[in-house]
Amino acid sequence: MWWCKSAQAGRTGGVIRSAASGVAWSCVVLCVLLPVLSRCGYKVQPVGRPVGIEIESLSIPMVESTSSMAGFEGDFTRIIREEFVTNSRVPLVSREEAAMVLLGRIRTIQTDPLGYSLSVSSNYPVTSIRWLIMRLEAKLVDRSTGKTIWAEENLEEKTSFQVGGDPLVNRHNERKALEENGRRLAKRVYLKTMERF
Repeated sequence: MWWCKSAQAGRTGGVIRSAASGVAWSCVVLCVLLPVLSRCGYKVQPVGRPVGIEIESLSIPMVESTSSMAGFEGDFTRIIREEFVTNSRVPLVSREEAAMVLLGRIRTIQTDPLGYSLSVSSNYPVTSIRWLIMRLEAKLVDRSTGKTIWAEENLEEKTSFQVGGDPLVNRHNERKALEENGRRLAKRVYLKTMERF
């Protein structure tokens, strides 16, 4: 009996020593990697704060549009504002109170054929899928100095949508594709402002 107790004690001690050595090795690896990663430009960044720039407050005025598809400016402005409100800690304020102003202009919204259906007519092809392509100009401006922090003249996103015989369904599908492009462009504008890429 006494030999069973000593064998169990030896096994338990081995498990404790093994766990302790695993923790020690983890600490050694961490101590070696932290200085290496910090020299590569990696650093801890507070969540929701911009990288490499201080933005005390931000204004996002109504996005302008030179597109022939009118009426999306308000929705797109809302989508961009929601992106910043959801993911950043930078307060959105009026243009007169803001330290930085994010300006945008929708250059074009167009559709191009992507796929055709020959089942509708054997004499000529009928579009069954279309691309919705959206191009945007955007820039971030320091309001006090007028200096442009970043500017992009041709941000582009495209999404496909189904086209059929019902014009109301087609319009609905086109609108959904437009909103999807808007969300993608809003994410890119957010990343340019907050993550600097």
